[in-house]
Amino acid sequence: MIGRGKKNILEGWTRRDFLRGMIQGGIALTGSSWLSGCEKRFGYVDTFVTKLRDYEADISSAILSGFRELKVDRAEIKGKRILLKPNLIEPHSGAGHINTHPMVVRGAVEAFLRFGASEVTVAEGPGHSRDSLLVLDESGLGEVLLEDRIPFVDLNYESAITVPNAGRYMRLRELVLPAILRQSDWIVSMPKMKTHHWAGVTLSMKNLFGVMPGAYYGWPKNVLHWEGIENCIFDIHATVRPHFSIMDGIVGMEGDGPILGAPHHAGVLVMGRNLPAVDATSARIMGIDPAKVKHLTLASGRLGPIRESSILQRGEKIEAVRSDFALEEKIHAQKGIGLSESP
Repeated sequence: MIGRGKKNILEGWTRRDFLRGMIQGGIALTGSSWLSGCEKRFGYVDTFVTKLRDYEADISSAILSGFRELKVDRAEIKGKRILLKPNLIEPHSGAGHINTHPMVVRGAVEAFLRFGASEVTVAEGPGHSRDSLLVLDESGLGEVLLEDRIPFVDLNYESAITVPNAGRYMRLRELVLPAILRQSDWIVSMPKMKTHHWAGVTLSMKNLFGVMPGAYYGWPKNVLHWEGIENCIFDIHATVRPHFSIMDGIVGMEGDGPILGAPHHAGVLVMGRNLPAVDATSARIMGIDPAKVKHLTLASGRLGPIRESSILQRGEKIEAVRSDFALEEKIHAQKGIGLSESP
């Protein structure tokens, strides 16, 4: 466990005091550019899939195996500032299929520190709750961060600047982004593998909605939803330009996600440098055709490849881990997107 030798400095603090004390401020953005072209411009993109039975498994070692398979060298991580962006959407104690599991976040923290990262920060801006610390605490992640002495940044209220919208699919010419993004060398999306009632699926690209500050965009980021969810997903990715994804698919959600669906045990982690490729692979594991998911087709050839022939599968093969998620035909975004559906 990380940092347990210094618990004495926390004596007399409540968990909420500690987490609030760890919330930081700063200035924003890693850079932006308009991305275009076809899938050929990306060549072959690697993704890594590993089986994990449950959250008691050695998740840190599994992530390190993914680093090796994906050729993430220690030199890329040593001395770097890592930002982990999990999916924390609502305060639901004991509902492990809603939010990214704390043990996956802990495993990622340990893996990056073992590879020499100078610091690891966890950051999120929940879309359905103005009280991020409540969501953090109810999810169980607050306790893990307290034990491991890992700072948390509330992206809903983080200081921010206005930057050009690099995607330009929305009408918004500029986006407001939180400060911590510019201060981070690696931005890592850590979503929960789930179906979604507006986007079909919510995976590593959709997870970036949580970097958009609620103080500017409302709850649940209503200004962005009005611009069209597929357009928003594309533009946020193109502007933020995340570096990596670690997908929690050990227990995901099927049906009326991202909140009201049922648990689905898929037993996998999915990792990669290119988020559209990670999401396309994850969709296939879920029994969903990425070519039928609007924001993935929008990303195809512009932000990354989604065709199976353009993705080099490392670790487990999709057919070995495929576990079809239940879809709700009454939900328009999920209708007809299954791999088994006729064209």
